[in-house]
Amino acid sequence: MVKLFIGNLPREATEQEIRSLFEQYGKVLECDIIKNYGFVHIEDKTAAEDAIRNLHHYKLHGVNINVEASKNKSKTSTKLHVGNISPTCTNKELRAKFEEYGPVIECDIVKDYAFVHMERAEDAVEAIRGLDNTEFQGKTTSVIQGYYCCNKGHTDIIKNRNLIWGSRKSRKCQNLKCGQLHYSEFVSF
Repeated sequence: MVKLFIGNLPREATEQEIRSLFEQYGKVLECDIIKNYGFVHIEDKTAAEDAIRNLHHYKLHGVNINVEASKNKSKTSTKLHVGNISPTCTNKELRAKFEEYGPVIECDIVKDYAFVHMERAEDAVEAIRGLDNTEFQGKTTSVIQGYYCCNKGHTDIIKNRNLIWGSRKSRKCQNLKCGQLHYSEFVSF
């Protein structure tokens, strides 16, 4: 799986439109638009290279978009899902809240939820312990760890918080379009 960054997106661009554009080059596993930029997770390297070659500076709604490989984060980074975000909350405010627990690599607010990538797994665990089910900007937020099913690339959310770090367990994928059994790495809370 290769994560691509799409910059300079016009306001009119929709997630479905971007997904369709990239599916011409390979299977799209995930597509997220955040204001005027977004990320597409495409299945393999060759498809990603084709998409970059053909879509970098592609004119969409009269605007030239930028497409490039996303900068790799540390392999130990941990993706957190933050639910019930205040509509007035900014990326800067949310990032500052999580940085109380450790370095934040990336912070993206999408409507009333967000994804925060912590640099270290142990900081992510502390952030979950300290921020889950607490009030932030007048809303009770939920903070849980997101992860990828390692052999399919589906974004998924941990529901069972008693799993052991590094254990490989077969479980039904929570991705509604899939529903198959996969092996995944889990974090203990």
